[in-house]
Formats: sequence, structure tokens, C-alpha cells
Amino acid sequence: MIRCTSIGELRQRLAEQRKQSPDGRIGLVPTMGFLHEGHASLMRRADEECDFNVLSVFVNPLQFGPNEDFDRYPRDIERDAAIAEKNGIDILFMPSVQEMYPTKPLTRVLISDVTDRLCGASRPGHFDGVGTVVSKLFNLVQPTHAYFGMKDAQQVAVVEQMVHDLNIQVEIVRCETVREADGLAMSSRNMYLNEDQRQQAVILSQTLREAGSWLQEAGMSTQELTRRIQSSIETAPLAVIDYAEVLTYPSLSSIAMNQDLSQFSGTLIIALAVKFGSTRLIDNRVFELQGGGVHVQNDDEIEAAQSNSNRGEPQLCG
Repeated sequence: MIRCTSIGELRQRLAEQRKQSPDGRIGLVPTMGFLHEGHASLMRRADEECDFNVLSVFVNPLQFGPNEDFDRYPRDIERDAAIAEKNGIDILFMPSVQEMYPTKPLTRVLISDVTDRLCGASRPGHFDGVGTVVSKLFNLVQPTHAYFGMKDAQQVAVVEQMVHDLNIQVEIVRCETVREADGLAMSSRNMYLNEDQRQQAVILSQTLREAGSWLQEAGMSTQELTRRIQSSIETAPLAVIDYAEVLTYPSLSSIAMNQDLSQFSGTLIIALAVKFGSTRLIDNRVFELQGGGVHVQNDDEIEAAQSNSNRGEPQLCG
């Protein structure tokens, strides 16, 4: 595995690879490091599908607000490097902030509508920072495929929208959320939870599982489903809800509160953000509703749907 810290070296190594294999697939896995099994699953997927793979490790200051945890975000580059090499990465790109932003960036990617709700509402400017750094990485690496986890489903929707709107030649590959044995979605922020918070945090995945049953009840409205979701989360005394929303996916549009979801046809997402102490956790579940039937897409179906899409024009499915 090659380690690159400079943009110049990254470009040189990629040029050498393209000369050796002009038609080869190049995969990109963008991360902020402190890697866990969720990240490793993205790398393995890329290794299965691509001929050459790049992992970026960069804690991007543009996507942190003034009171957020940029300075305390966990970092362990040697541990990350070992995980990357074990899981099929060919180039580990780990630039400094100075390398990525040698001067104050005066150009940013601004993405609207899909950023107005959920984390975009409570973290203004966050997704502009995501769009800016991901567009830079796409320009630098020029991957044929880029791999993103569905734990942050809004981020996936934002990146897909950017790729579609700007005609970027890359296929966005959605990958299933990886969970701990008790259901908690894997996240670098889980390490901040104390023992009591960690035990209660499983209420998020438990609530999302229950929601699948609630959706099948005749006459289940958006309002009633939202109420049940909130009530379920509040059974954990340490949980403080930031948001718990039922929206269409991937447009992230609102659904009428009196809508009978048991008769709704389309894709919806139940998205959660909940604080335990100072640690903010997100989770979600995407459902395909077919006028009385409820279906949760698995990886094979997501992959099949993507294989029918044109690169740069992703089929926005759950």
C-alpha cells in the first residue's frame, strides 16, 4: 500500500496506475479516519468491484460548526493505515489541512433542498463543507466508483444530487449500515459514550425495527408514526431528541401528517438524531412502501438497482 500526503504525489501515483491499466476501475472511499468495521466494509466492497482503490483520511474543517468537535475528533493514522492495508486499499491519501486548503477557499459547493432538513437544519453549512471536500476528492482521484455508507443517508442523498447536477463521471455505491451486535450503528463517536449512555443508545435501532411493524398497521398516519417513534426513544431517560422525522427518500421532502402510510407508495426514510450527553448519534432506516406492503431493501437489491443506472446519473433508490 502506498501512502500519500501530497496532492502531487497522489496524482503521480494515479497517473502511473492509469498508464498500466487504462480501462481499470478506480474506487474511492472518502473518510475522516479513526476507522472501524463500517469503514472496512466499504473498503472490502471497493476491493471486490474495482481494480485499484484509494482511501482518503481527512478530517475536513469545513464541515464542522464553531461549537462542534473538530479538535477532539479522534485520530489514529497508524491504526487507520493498518486497517486500510488489510482491506484492499492501494493508496492511502492522508493530506493535512494545509495541503487541502493552502489558502482560504473562496469557492464552495452549495447544495440546496436536500440539505434543508435533518442534519442540514441543525448543522448549517455542514453539507456545503461535505460537498466541497468530496468534489475536491472526485477531481483529484477521478474515481469510477465512490463508496458511501447509508448510516448517513442524508450525506448519500447530497452527494448523489451533486453528482447528478454537475454531471460528475462517478458511480455512487450505497453500502449498508454496519452495526454492533446489539444493533447500535457503528460510529467513531460511539467511543464518547459512557457505560449508561452506551446501553441506552440501542433504543435507536430498536425503534427503527419497531417502525417496520407500525408501518403495516391500517390507518397509520405520518403524525401517529412520528409520535410513536418519539415516545419509544424517550423511554431511554438519557436520550435527548434532536430530530425524528419521516420523509421521502432521497428527496427528503415532507409527507402530509394525515397521510395514511399503509396506503402510501414510494420510498421513505425514518431518520433519527439523538444526543446522549454531549454525543450526538444518527441512525435511519429506508422503507419501500407499496400501497399496503412494506419492504426494506437489502444490499443485493440496492446493488441490482445501481447496476441498471448510468454513471453520473444515479438511480435514487433505498
